[in-house]
Formats: sequence, C-alpha cells, structure tokens
Amino acid sequence: MAKRKATSRNVAKSERLSRKPWQLQAAKAQFSEVFRRARSEGPQWVTKRDREAVVIVRAEEFERMSRPRSPESLVEFFRKSPLAEVDVRFDRRSDYGRDIEL
Repeated sequence: MAKRKATSRNVAKSERLSRKPWQLQAAKAQFSEVFRRARSEGPQWVTKRDREAVVIVRAEEFERMSRPRSPESLVEFFRKSPLAEVDVRFDRRSDYGRDIEL
C-alpha cells in the first residue's frame, strides 16, 4: 500500500481531529475557557449540529492570515519555476502581413 505524503493540509486535519471540537452550546456557556484555550493551545473548532461551523483563533494568527501577501515580481516568479532550466525554442514562420483591398 502506498503511503500518502504528509502535507500541511493533512497535518492540520489530523490536528483538528485529535482535538475534541466544542459544541456551540458548550462554547457559549464556557466562552472564557474557549478563549483561554485558543490563546494557549491553538485554534478551537466550534460546531453546530455536528458540522464544522467556525474556528476561534488568536488575533495575531488571524492578522497574519488575513494580511495580503506582497506579490513577487514576474521575473522572480519565472526564476523560481521548475521549468526555468528548460531550453524552449519557438520556431515560427515570418509573418509579413497580407494584402487587402481598401
């Protein structure tokens, strides 16, 4: 059987599944505890009717995630491309235009 490569998405999902999510009613009743755990243990999942609804995260983490990334230059984008070392040649016939009647 082939092993799946561990990705950040898989790790995040396994971390989420290893923690017990808060039911909405319990989170409302114990909001101070949810708040404390979000600050000390990381994101807290709050579900409603056994479906994932929201995640409570530290303000610093939210700011980091919502900060727009500065786009890199087009030159840097192509320089980092896995195809940067490939020799590509485009052979085309010369196009001298066409004659049209005016």
